[in-house]
Amino acid sequence: MIRLGCKSVAENVMEKVAKETELFISEGNRAPSLAVVLVGSDPASMTYVRKKKEACEKLGFLHFQYNFDEDAAEGDVLALLDELNERDDVDGILVQLPLPEGINERKIIEHINPEKDVDGFSPINIGRLLIGEDCFVPCTPKGILEILRYFSVDTAGKKVVVIGRSNIVGKPMAALLMQKGLDATVTVCNTKTPDLRKETEDADIVIVATGHPDTIDSSYVKNDAVVIDVGVNRIADASREKGFRLTGDADYASFENTDVKITPVPGGVGLMTVSMLMMNTLEAAKRRRG
Repeated sequence: MIRLGCKSVAENVMEKVAKETELFISEGNRAPSLAVVLVGSDPASMTYVRKKKEACEKLGFLHFQYNFDEDAAEGDVLALLDELNERDDVDGILVQLPLPEGINERKIIEHINPEKDVDGFSPINIGRLLIGEDCFVPCTPKGILEILRYFSVDTAGKKVVVIGRSNIVGKPMAALLMQKGLDATVTVCNTKTPDLRKETEDADIVIVATGHPDTIDSSYVKNDAVVIDVGVNRIADASREKGFRLTGDADYASFENTDVKITPVPGGVGLMTVSMLMMNTLEAAKRRRG
């Protein structure tokens, strides 16, 4: 097994963003800015929001955070987005997902100005991505492409199987890989795929993003394949101080005696999301300055 640890990849992106930000500010521009909206107190969401704030501070970005209670009215969140859409000192807007029951996630996403949608989730950005136009690319798929480039994994003419069809990872990932310049032959699988192993066993690259532990193991892929594990699952574990351990969607241990290249969990794709968000925020600031 060849471990594709992503700490160095994420650090490389952050160094690049830091240098570009320093140059951007030296040219007389205000520092890039990100507004983050958190509704409720989900522990995982609070952790992700904290990491985004820390990344902004590290890069010298301006950071605005807005917190709502779990029972917040949808109208209040929309009103805040109206304000943020109009503010000249806000380059990027991110609403942390998932949202509590009673708030329409799609309505919230569609309310964000596409030019400030640094998560890349708005229908306009997704539509632009699909037809190959310049857009904000969702951070996780964008991070996966960076991982493939960093480890010199070629996609041209390769068979890639994407397991999962979410709007956040699976669909945009497939759309990216089939674009000119990446030129992969892409198969998208889901929970209704009758024989998943048949689809993956001859794939050059398998990207698994189902949100379910042990979706695949080493028997699903050929010996020289690349496996990108997007999943982050909390498994109860009384032996751990926090009472749980993190595992991906692939059975990592099963690949130990293979020549498969695989991203670990933790230490893999999850490290890329924040760094790519910072890259998107810098890009939003550049676009808004013309």
